[in-house]
Amino acid sequence: MAYEKDKPDEQWRAELSPEEYRVLREAGTEAPFRGEYTDTRTTGVYNCRACGVELFRSDTKFESHCGWPSFYDPADTSAVELIEDNSMGVTRTEVRCASCGSHLGHVFEGEGYPTPTDQRYCINSISLRLAPAES
Repeated sequence: MAYEKDKPDEQWRAELSPEEYRVLREAGTEAPFRGEYTDTRTTGVYNCRACGVELFRSDTKFESHCGWPSFYDPADTSAVELIEDNSMGVTRTEVRCASCGSHLGHVFEGEGYPTPTDQRYCINSISLRLAPAES
């Protein structure tokens, strides 16, 4: 698929740290409970670390205790792309940035969290950059 903010691989490698590249461009996963936004309660907007597009807002972030930041809804459904992922012997739904195609994490449904959507967008902190709200 062609993305609006796609770049050649060598440009992604030059712009991202090796760990950012591994997660965002190679669909890796950061270690649980270590990401910078796992437990933050800062009010603001979460943007794609690779291209800067708005993905999530802090008012949809919730404590899932899964080890990664969790949101119950994206800021705009057109900001994310959902792709069937059959890796690791199970079917999951991968979440990518719809603007640049970067891997963000996975979305899960029906887990019983008390949220309006009953969805958990389980997102790698390293895929995001938080823009705190101005006070």
